[in-house]
Amino acid sequence: MTARVLVVDDDAGVRFTVRSALEDAGHLVREAADGQAGLEALDADDRIDVVVCDLRMPRMDGLALLAEVVRRPRAPRVVLLTAHGDERTAVAAMKAGAWDYFRKPFEVDELLAVVARAREAQRLSDDNERLAGALTLSRTMAFASPAMERLGVLVHRVAPRDVTVLITGESGTGKERVAEALVAASHRADRPFVRFNCASLGADLAEAELFGHARGAFTGAARERPGLFREADGGTILLDEVGELAPVVQARLLRVLQSGEVRPVGEDRPVRVDVRVVAATHRDLPALVAEGGFREDLLYRLKVVHLQVPPLRERPDDVPLLVARFAERAARRFGLPPVHVRPRDLAHLAARPWPGNVRELENAVEMLVATSQDGELDLSLLDEQPVAGTGSTLRAQVDAFERALLVAALARAGGNKSEAARELGVGRVTLYEKLHKHGLDG
Repeated sequence: MTARVLVVDDDAGVRFTVRSALEDAGHLVREAADGQAGLEALDADDRIDVVVCDLRMPRMDGLALLAEVVRRPRAPRVVLLTAHGDERTAVAAMKAGAWDYFRKPFEVDELLAVVARAREAQRLSDDNERLAGALTLSRTMAFASPAMERLGVLVHRVAPRDVTVLITGESGTGKERVAEALVAASHRADRPFVRFNCASLGADLAEAELFGHARGAFTGAARERPGLFREADGGTILLDEVGELAPVVQARLLRVLQSGEVRPVGEDRPVRVDVRVVAATHRDLPALVAEGGFREDLLYRLKVVHLQVPPLRERPDDVPLLVARFAERAARRFGLPPVHVRPRDLAHLAARPWPGNVRELENAVEMLVATSQDGELDLSLLDEQPVAGTGSTLRAQVDAFERALLVAALARAGGNKSEAARELGVGRVTLYEKLHKHGLDG
């Protein structure tokens, strides 16, 4: 089995010998002349499986490198090269986390055997972590793609560590579902989980909602309100669409993250809170910082760990699972028998660009199930929109998404346009205009 190996030794001759032996055996090898350069190589390639390093080197020796490596989330196996008389130090290194060691001069067969065992141990560790990550994320999401598997591993790693997490991704990718999986796998799982949409209220109301207010603090404050941070004490708060927070609220949030205290509007004394903050946004926060719309210091406080949710077009392997889940749910909701999704239909659905991501796919499947005939889906109802890669315009994609929403809302409302308008949050006139635009007013 091929291993990615980093060879760290200040002796160029030793590096050449080790590299030649490993490459002849089919392994991929990188070199570094000392421990510091070795760390830089690990930063550049986080897929390295085995580090073979000398014990004695300038700048940073093998023990110091080992101490840095074992702290990494995915720590490669470390194999030490030792000189005669270093056996005691090597044994201490084994207790500190080294995988194995062997003495110079060494036999090539010995080197290859140690690297092979280390690679197999790393493979098993990676497989276990991947399975644990898939289990963690599958609590709230259906997926089969490598991109989501990698995200699951990160969620699994960070969930038990009480750090602030920023979840980013396009609208409809499932950022809130990722936050739910994160909380469910944390030690705060049985404590309060409070959600707040930062785009839902203006600055004054958002400030009072998040941090609370005293009675009479402002017009209409007839009674004291503790605020969402105090309600989440001991648990987690999800700040959805955090990029929409007004500047004054951003400043208040920064103080809470720095001090662990909230000061309700109209109160003089702060209140201590123990809350893990998870933030989510579809906005490009660094770009927003550059434009002056978001505080740079707040971004750094929120982005202790950054989880990026990939768009659906980058994970077509997930589409069949999602379609099956959404179709089953929709059929049950509409009181219909199970629908049949043909393989060619799945291929067609997987090839579409889905600018609205998983949310758009769910609405589209719901519409297709609602309009199905004898358990068969009619994909022609998705319009003649080109599939991914054929140059479909943003306008065409938005129109297709809007049409799917309209069809699904009408199906749920049993054709009642007033009820469909209420569900969609638009007036009857607006609804009729959109129905006419999409040829649905017949």
